[in-house]
Amino acid sequence: MIPDTNPTDTTETAPTNTNINSPSPSRSSTQWKETAGVADGFDAYDDLPERLIGYPAVFGAVGIGSPGVRTVLDYGCGPGKVAARIVAASEEVRVVAADIAPRMLDIARSRRAHPRVDYQQIDSGKLLSLADDSVDAALSCYVFINVGELAVLREIATEIHRVLRPGARYAVLDTNPATTGVRFSTFRSGEPGRTYRAGERRQVLLDQPGGAPPLELVDHHWPRETYLDVLGEAGFTDLRVEEPVLTDPSRLATPAGDHPAEATRPPFLIVTGAKQ
Repeated sequence: MIPDTNPTDTTETAPTNTNINSPSPSRSSTQWKETAGVADGFDAYDDLPERLIGYPAVFGAVGIGSPGVRTVLDYGCGPGKVAARIVAASEEVRVVAADIAPRMLDIARSRRAHPRVDYQQIDSGKLLSLADDSVDAALSCYVFINVGELAVLREIATEIHRVLRPGARYAVLDTNPATTGVRFSTFRSGEPGRTYRAGERRQVLLDQPGGAPPLELVDHHWPRETYLDVLGEAGFTDLRVEEPVLTDPSRLATPAGDHPAEATRPPFLIVTGAKQ
C-alpha cells in the first residue's frame, strides 16, 4: 500500500490511452487512504504467488535472516501481511511497518499484531520516528505502481535512503511491467494486448475468496528503467533486477493440470539497491 497522489496532477505523468476497455482518463488511481472497502478487499486477496515467488526473493535480496539485519522497514505495509511474514522468517528481526492509510493500519493492528512489529502512520511521506542511518534493510511491495508522479517516487526513495544505514539494501517489488496483461493465478495487471506508456493508468483485477467478483483497482505502469533511475537518483548503488518464476509449478497447478503462467512468465519485478 502506498501514499495517495493527486489524480488531477499530470506532472511528469504520461497521458492516458482512451481505449474503451481501459480505465477512463477521468478515473483516478485507487484511493487507498479514503476507501475502506478497498483495504478490506486487498486484505482478502490471496497473495499465493507473492508468498511462493515474490516475498522469498525480496527477503533474500535485503538479507532478512542474516545476523546484520535486525531492524527492517516495510514502507507501504498495507494490512500487515508482509510484516507478519518477515517476523516469521527471522526470530531476531524487528519491523517498522508504515502506511498512509488508517484503515490499512487498523486491519494490520487488529489481525496481525505482533510484539516485534511497530505499525506507524506515514506523515506526508516522512518517517518521522526514524533517525538517519537507523534501519538495516527496507522494502516496498506494491508501492511504486500506485504512485502516478515521478516526483513522489523520488521522495519515497530519498526518504528510505535517509533512514537506511550505510551498506543496507532497499528492495522494491511490483507487478512486472514486462508481463502486463498476463492472467496469473490470482491477479491480472493491465489489459491483454495493450501497450502502456510510463505512468499510464491501468486496470488491475485481484481475485476474491468464495467466488466473489474480483477487486478492481487502478494503478500505474512503470517500466523497469523508471525503478533503476529513481533508485539511482536517490543515491542507491549496486542496482540489481530480479524477475523470478515459479520453480515448482505443482504449487500453483490449475484444476485441468495445466502449468500456471508463473512457471514461465515472471509475475514480479524486484529492483534493489544499496546505500553506500
